[in-house]
This record gives sequence, C-alpha cells and structure tokens, in this order.
Amino acid sequence: MPRVHFLNVNDGDCSIIQHLSGHNTVIDVSAAKKPAAATVAKARKFSMYESILANAVEQSKSAGVYGNFNQSEYPDNPIEYMLERGITSVFRFISTHPDMDHLDGIKHFFEVFKPANFWDTDNTKELDDFDDGRYNPDDWEFYTSLRDSKPKTNPKRLALYSGALGQYFNQGEGGQGGGDGLHVLAPTPERVDEANEIGDWNDSSYVVLYRTGNKRILFSGDSHDATWEHILANHRDDVAAVDVLIAPHHGRDSGRDYEFLDVVNPRLTLFGNAPSEYLAYDEWNSRDLLFVTNNQGGTVVLDVTAGGLDIYVRHEPFARAFVEDRDYDTYYDQTNRGWFIGRLK
Repeated sequence: MPRVHFLNVNDGDCSIIQHLSGHNTVIDVSAAKKPAAATVAKARKFSMYESILANAVEQSKSAGVYGNFNQSEYPDNPIEYMLERGITSVFRFISTHPDMDHLDGIKHFFEVFKPANFWDTDNTKELDDFDDGRYNPDDWEFYTSLRDSKPKTNPKRLALYSGALGQYFNQGEGGQGGGDGLHVLAPTPERVDEANEIGDWNDSSYVVLYRTGNKRILFSGDSHDATWEHILANHRDDVAAVDVLIAPHHGRDSGRDYEFLDVVNPRLTLFGNAPSEYLAYDEWNSRDLLFVTNNQGGTVVLDVTAGGLDIYVRHEPFARAFVEDRDYDTYYDQTNRGWFIGRLK
C-alpha cells in the first residue's frame, strides 16, 4: 500500500512517497550525510523499537502533549532512514525551490540513490556565502550542475508548471489519468520569473497534490501568498478539505495571509522544526485544526490502507500523550516503525 514519510530533518524538509506502482518519490532533502558501510550495517541490526525506547528514557519523561518533546535535537539522516527500510532507488526527486534547507546533503543523496527524474524550477539563484558552516558548498555546486546543464538523462530534468500532465506522474503509460497521482498546482511561469527578478524564491516553490485512492496529501514547499492566490483561483476544488497538509514554510509564521486555511481546512497538518515562537500555532488553533510537529513526534509516517490513513510517529512519549484523552491506545507497528496515534477514515 502507499506510504508517506515526513522526516524529522533539523529545520529543513524531506518527504518520501512510496507509490503503489513501486516508484519512490522524494521531495527535498535535508540533514543527509553519506554513512559509512559499517554505520549502515549497524543501523540495520539495531531495531527501531530499541532505538525509540532508548530515546524515550533519555529525552522525555513527563512532557505533556503540548510540551517540548525535543525531537528537533534527534534528526533522521534520510539516507540511513531509507536504506534501513529497504528503499534503495528513487524514481523522482522534486526540488521544491533553491534554498539550502531543502538541498542539504543532495550530493550524497544522489550518489546513493541515483534518481531517474529530477523536478526543478528554472531559477537563476546564485549562492556563494557559506560562512556560517551550516551547509556544504559542494551541495550547492552539485545542485547547480544539475540545474544549469539541463541533462536529458541521468537524471532526466523536468521543469513543470501548474496543471502539467505527464506520463507516470499523473498519467498512465497509455495517457489515461492515474500514474503516481502527483498533480502540480504551482509554480506558474510568472511566479518563477518574478522570483528571479526580486531574488525571493518562495513563491516559485512547487506545490504538489498527491492523490491516492480517496485521500489527498498536499505538499506545500515554502509557498507564500501569491502562490496561494493562484491555487485558490485555479485549483480550489483540488485543495478544499484535504486530508493532510504539509505546512508551507515548515509552519513558520512568516508574515503571511492564512485565509487559505479556511478553504484547505486540513484534517491533519504536519509542521517541521522551528522554535515555538516562530510557528503559526494560533492560525491553526483558532480554526480548531489538528497539527503534529516534528519536534513533538519526530518523523511521521502516513500509511494508506483499505481502512483509511493510519498515522504513526517515531517518538513514543508524544504518542502516549496524544492518545491519553482519546478512546484508544497507542501501539508500536513494526512495519511502519512507529507508534500509532490515529486513523483518518
């Protein structure tokens, strides 16, 4: 069955979609470091269950569900995470936009998984300041080599715009609808041109809707107000009352208009990592919208089954706090390597 992983990767983004077709899509990457062979072998022997129990003792003994669960201090390395789960190839990699917190470790990632397809934007961003030591200049050099050479193969580079149709991502081999269920809602050529002119690439970000069965999961990149004006004007029915929203800009309160939430009205929103004072909790709380952050649950797995969409988190103390006042209990699921917190039917 399809499965989506929303990884806990410091202050960046990385999501993995395991499609029913057998294809794997990765959207952005952060905190990716090439592990030594011995590290990978050790990780495979050390079960996730044991890891979670060890972390539970060390990290959070009494935090409430709204407390600081401190999971931002324990990021996952996407390369190790995928190899531990037997994900050894990537059919497509989507770079939502050219910010380093979405490209951190891309060089090592491509060396290991060799994506066949690379979705990118026709941006002209230049970056030469790495004085803070947080990011590796080699990653930027590798990314721009992919962007600027525009290779036809290895990987095949695609710059797609709102409403794009294509074989495999939203069409089958015969041209009929379906494929891997990925629908490009943004960017538009106008937004990319404007981003290149003003030097702010958030509104040139990909926004991708993933449809699987009757479930809709919306990946928002760092999209800002102009993007959402376009989406609500042109794709309103597609995004109305989605099942899961990956919050734009990691859920940061970035001086934006949040009226789009009145239409999107997600049943669950996933936030990335940022200090609490920078997250837009109030916008979700005022609309009585459910959300889970990476800092609370660690990595989140969405398992689409015949019964609905099951939600698992890596961090046991948060899972137990989350279900404490509900009519069910958590349990550890070996297949998803996480603790159950609920189902969207």
